[in-house]
This record gives sequence, structure tokens and C-alpha cells, in this order.
Amino acid sequence: MMGWGSGAVRDEEKLSSSQARQVVRRSLRMLRPYRRQVTVALVVLVVYTLAMLAGPLMVRLGIDRGLQAHDALVLNLAVVGYLVAAAVAVVLGRTQITLITRVGESFLRDLRVRVFDHLQAMGMTFFDSQPAGRLVSRMTSDVDALQTLVQQGLVMFIQNALLFVATIVVLVVLSPVLAAVCLAAMPVVVVASIRFRRDSNVAYLTVRDRVGQTLSTLQESLSGIRVVQAFAREESQNEVFVSHNRAQLDANLRAVRISARYFPVIELAGIGTMAIIVGVGGVLVHDSFITVGTVAAFALYLTNLFEPIQQLSQLFNTVQQAGAALKKLFDLLDVPSDLTERPGAVDLPETGELLVEDVGFAYDGRAQVLADVNLAVRPGERLALVGPTGAGKSTLAKLMARMYDPGEGRIGYGGVDLRDATFSSLRHRIVVVPQEGFLFDGTIFENVAIGRRGADEEAVRRALRLIGVEERFQALPQGLATAVRERGSRLSAGERQLVSLARAALADPAVLVLDEATSSLDPGTEADVERAMAGLMQGRTVVVIAHRLSTAERADRVAVVDHGELVEEGTHDQLLADRGRYAALFASWAGEQQRRHPSDLAEDAVVSS
Repeated sequence: MMGWGSGAVRDEEKLSSSQARQVVRRSLRMLRPYRRQVTVALVVLVVYTLAMLAGPLMVRLGIDRGLQAHDALVLNLAVVGYLVAAAVAVVLGRTQITLITRVGESFLRDLRVRVFDHLQAMGMTFFDSQPAGRLVSRMTSDVDALQTLVQQGLVMFIQNALLFVATIVVLVVLSPVLAAVCLAAMPVVVVASIRFRRDSNVAYLTVRDRVGQTLSTLQESLSGIRVVQAFAREESQNEVFVSHNRAQLDANLRAVRISARYFPVIELAGIGTMAIIVGVGGVLVHDSFITVGTVAAFALYLTNLFEPIQQLSQLFNTVQQAGAALKKLFDLLDVPSDLTERPGAVDLPETGELLVEDVGFAYDGRAQVLADVNLAVRPGERLALVGPTGAGKSTLAKLMARMYDPGEGRIGYGGVDLRDATFSSLRHRIVVVPQEGFLFDGTIFENVAIGRRGADEEAVRRALRLIGVEERFQALPQGLATAVRERGSRLSAGERQLVSLARAALADPAVLVLDEATSSLDPGTEADVERAMAGLMQGRTVVVIAHRLSTAERADRVAVVDHGELVEEGTHDQLLADRGRYAALFASWAGEQQRRHPSDLAEDAVVSS
């Protein structure tokens, strides 16, 4: 059932030293706008560390120069100093958490915005090769890994690292001999920490895999519950889930066993070192090498020595996973877009001929989809692209709207190569209406208003009136304020397409590239969409991918695409008279329509008249 071993570690979760240095350098560059906040946070962190180190020194002062010297003033000053140091540590501890977390969250905000902007600027070729789930994972699980570091681990990691180093320095200054005794236990602790880091990394990654596997099984079973129940597969699905759930339990228990081995070692090392310090310190005090206060300070400092090691070991996995997540996000930002606006790009003219010259195209270096295509669409002309499935007509339409760039040849509008045009003028002059109207979660008004930045309600209503559907949507209980829900699930397929057409009408393009989408609609809605399309196409240059050849019949000109080549071109009547590829396609389609829907041809004739 399981596709990996219990000790498998994914390579993408680990960073080499060079990769880690590169990630750190890029992160520091992104933090430049927050230099002031970072500096303040570091100053607070240093003062906090000094306050933590000051406590044991106050104890040493109180014992050596207060209690043993019977000096009440020094004792009282030591007590007050200890309380002040403790208070400062508490206040600055909370302050540093706030400051560092604020900088970290700001960094994540900027990173999310950069990644989102970058994704929106990518061409269709990128999305053809990248699964949507992987891209969503970059913005969810990878950012979540960074979020965990920022909210929980970053402060502790920096704080403990600084405290550990500072404590060693103080111990060496106070007594090199006792410091050497303390550090004698360090090799055992370091070896145990390295082993824990290695084993726990494997264990926790395995736990994550097992959790994902269990959740995937649950999600798949719930999504396909109708199929499961229809074929009585409940028992077999339960066996799969039990197997994955058991694997998750085993992974969790292995992680617990690793922790159970490690933490007692650290505690034993701390207790053993404390006992040795007291014993050796007593001998040194007896021989007048050090003072009693120094031994007491060493005992207190031991907490600052062993706890940071323990916490740093626990945090290492979080830091490593966050670093790997950050690298994946940086790698995504490094992917160049295949569609870019050239320096010195010019605006497309308001009107002109759409010209395809010697165009060839292949998706991602695969077999060529189009070859040596030449086509001219005059201003105001309605051109229908027809052909069998997979012939290349949709690809040609996308190239004419610069959703992709041709591998060979050029596509121009009004004498300007689309690759030399500004994106703003390109998207304003040439608008694509896809086969399925995609709606965002929001209201009808908001979805139509996407067609033009800053559009007011009157502009939206004019667009709806242009395609003849204002009254239809106004009749809804909330009118244009009706929420369409995610992907427009509250509306029918036809209504979603009408909103999509109204969006295009609001954009008011010179050229409309339209993927006909009426074949899957009911007859009543289909008629509404047909009328809306007619209103939208009025007075514009139109390139329509015709799935129903009745649409081609109403076009000014028809271009037949087959096996990536433009094989025929002319009016509907001319191509029928030529008795070529188009005539065969039309005869086949008409016969099929007559068999399936005897009334369709008559209705099409009425519409075309």
C-alpha cells in the first residue's frame, strides 16, 4: 500500500550548505526595507541576553561581597540588581518576540505578494507544465512552514543561540577550570543532539507523509462516496484507511521513541555536570582558587548552557523545513515568464487587420501543433475556425490573442507585432471569452466589472443591456448584488456564460476571440446565449471557434484547420461548392443533428435569418 519506506526523507526537504547560504543571502536582501526594525530587534535581543546573564552575577556578588563579607548594603544592591535584571528580561523578552515576529510576518506578506504577482505574470506555457496543486502547495504548505518558524521558532532559535555562546564566554571569564569541567560534558550532548537531529528529521518527515496519506485516503473516499456505496466497496476502503492509519500511528510512535531517548540524555548531562561542578567547585573553594559565589553562579549558568542545546535541537527541523520551503519559493520566483513586455513596447492601434504570417507552434518542445499558417482577418469581419478535435484551431485562436507566442512566424494587429505591444493595449484590444464562463466568488456586478478597471454600476448595466440580459439578472432577488458563490455554483451554466459575455462587452474590445460554448446548454438557455453572443459581436472583429457548424454558416468567412494546417478558407457557400474538407464536415454535422434533434436545423435557419 505504501510507496515509500518508513525512513524515507524527501530530498526537497533538505538543503546543502551552498543552497542554505544562497537562501540566507536572498532573505537578507528581501529584509533590506526592514533594516531599522531588524536593528532595533537585534539590540533588544542583545540587551535581553545581557539581562539573563546578569542574574547569576548578582547572586555571585551578593554571596561573595554581601553574605560572606557581612555587608548589608552590597547584599541589598545585589538583590535589587537581580530583580531589575529579571524585570528587564521579562519586558525585553516580550518586546523581542513582538519585534521579530512583526518583521517576520512582514517578510512573509511581501513574499506572498511577490509569488502571487509572479504567478499572474506567467504565460500559459508555464501553467500547462505545472500542476495547479503544486503551485497551491507553494502558497500554503511552504508558507505555513515559514509561518511556523516566524511565529514559534525564529525568536527561540536566535535567542538560544546567542544565550549559549554568551554563557560560554562568561563561564570562561569567571573560571577557566570550572568552565572546562562544564564543557567536558558537551561532546556527549553534541553527539546526542546530532543523532537526534538526524533521526528526528527522518521521523517527522515520515509522520508528515503518513498524515498526508491518511488525509488523502479520507478525502478520496468522501469525494467518491457515491461510487463506494454503489459498488459496496465500504469494506475494502476501510481496509485501506486502517492500513494508512496504522502506518501513521507507527510513524508517530517512532518519533516519540526518538524523543524519549534524547531528552533524558540532556537532563542526565545537566544533572551530572551540576554534581561535578558542586564537587569540583567545593575543592576549588577550599583551596581558595574560586569563591562560593562563583560556584553558585556556575550552577545557575548551567541552565543557560543545556536548555539552549535542547531547544536548538528541537528547532533544527523547523528551521531546515522552513529553509527548504523558502528555497522552493525562491526557485518559483526565478522561473522566467515566456510572455514578457519588451522594452519600448508600443500600444496597439484602435483598429486594424489581424494578420497571421507563416506561424508554427509546438507546446513545450513537443510535436508541432501548427505549421506554416497564414491568415488575415479584416476589421469588422467575423471569421469561424472549424475543424476536428485536436486539429489546432483552439491553439491558433490563443496565439491570435497572444496567450502564447508562436515558435515560428509572427502575428500582428494593425501592423504591430503582438510581441512588440504593451500588455495593457493588447488585453484591451483583443479579448478572449473561453468556452466555459469562469466566475469568481462574489456578486454578479463584481464578476462583470472585472472586464474594466474602475467600472461603475451604470457601465456594468450598459454592458448587460448590450447583450440583452440586464432584465434577466435584475429579476433575481438581490439583482446584480446576487452572490454567485465559488466558481459561480449558484448560477446555471448558461447564466455563467452570460456573465462572461457581459464581462467581455464591458471591456469593449476591437477583436473578440470567442470559444463557442452552447453545445452543452439546454435549448432555452442556448437561445439566450446565442442572442447575447450576437449582441456582443456586433461591430467587432470576431474570431470564433465554431463547434456547431451553424455558427460557421453565419460567419463572413470560414477557415478550416486540420492536422495543424490551414487547409481551406472562404465563405460558407464557397466551401460547400468546393466539396472539400469543410463540405464533408458540414454534411456529417448536419446529418448528426438531424438524427439527434430534428428541429435544430430549422431553429438555426431562423436564427441565421
